[in-house]
Amino acid sequence: MDLRQHLEEELKKDFQLLKDYENQKRNENDPGLRNKWETKIQSIKLEIKKRQEELNQLPITSPNSSLNQSFSQDLGFGVKLGMVYIPGGTFLMGAPTKEENSKDYERPQHHVTVKPFYMGKYTITQEQWERVVFSCSPVARDLHLHPSCFEGAKLPVEQVSWDDAVEFCARLSQKTGQKYRLPSEAEWEYACRAGSAKPFAFGDTITTDMVNYNGNYTYGNAPKGEYRERTTPVGTFPPNAFGLHDMHGNVWEWCADTWYDSYDGAPNDGTPRINDNTFRLLHNDNPFRLLRGGSWYYCPDYCRFAYRSYFYPGYDNNDVGFRVACAVERN
Repeated sequence: MDLRQHLEEELKKDFQLLKDYENQKRNENDPGLRNKWETKIQSIKLEIKKRQEELNQLPITSPNSSLNQSFSQDLGFGVKLGMVYIPGGTFLMGAPTKEENSKDYERPQHHVTVKPFYMGKYTITQEQWERVVFSCSPVARDLHLHPSCFEGAKLPVEQVSWDDAVEFCARLSQKTGQKYRLPSEAEWEYACRAGSAKPFAFGDTITTDMVNYNGNYTYGNAPKGEYRERTTPVGTFPPNAFGLHDMHGNVWEWCADTWYDSYDGAPNDGTPRINDNTFRLLHNDNPFRLLRGGSWYYCPDYCRFAYRSYFYPGYDNNDVGFRVACAVERN
């Protein structure tokens, strides 16, 4: 077991301890004992923060390819775009009928084989957005330099539509010479799962110490938690097994695909489901585009691996953002 795996395993144990301590405190009536549990809770939170910081400093690589090195795209003025290598593989996409609060439009489950690709380590931040929008000429449409409701360089850009995200990818490609794009829905779920068959990257449920969602609601046996009512800086919470942050919660993420209310007829090769089923980000007769991952505003049900949502391509809101993908065959 390498250092990354060790830290990830220790983080899982720490999160389980945190959940146990919070349950003990919740069920304790004696004020003195409640204070003791609170001391333990604060101690384990400090340990979690320390491990997360250690984990974030480690390079992310995979042994499966000579092109497997994660890379950092220089956007200028000290702004970088971290891209994580996602090894190819086959996975079972969608939710089983027994999964709590799963929906019919998350089925039928089906096997999909995804080619290796790169995925943004984080959703696009406001400083990344501003660097690209400011320094690149429009390709197909104008973009607002400061579209977000919640302002902060390291906060995810939000209030961006699918059309905006596609335009950003086109400008980023123009700026860097690489082929940036939105991930397909299958790529997104494959990268989010990172080999897991559970509902979440952290197991059967999540808490607001792991994910930014509406803590007034719960999933499984998790306790209620904090409702922050806004976005949090990228990298605040632990990554999944591929090293991707905030795949659950914070902001919804646009995918390339058009919306279909079933996986019947869906491609099994990881490409986006667009009417002609080619790898092009074009408008077509279906007016809706895919959103994945849930957000700070929504309940944990919507943050599950398999949950799917949609909106028209011009829609934007203060809990909607995106992350970019890139082919392995880079220039």
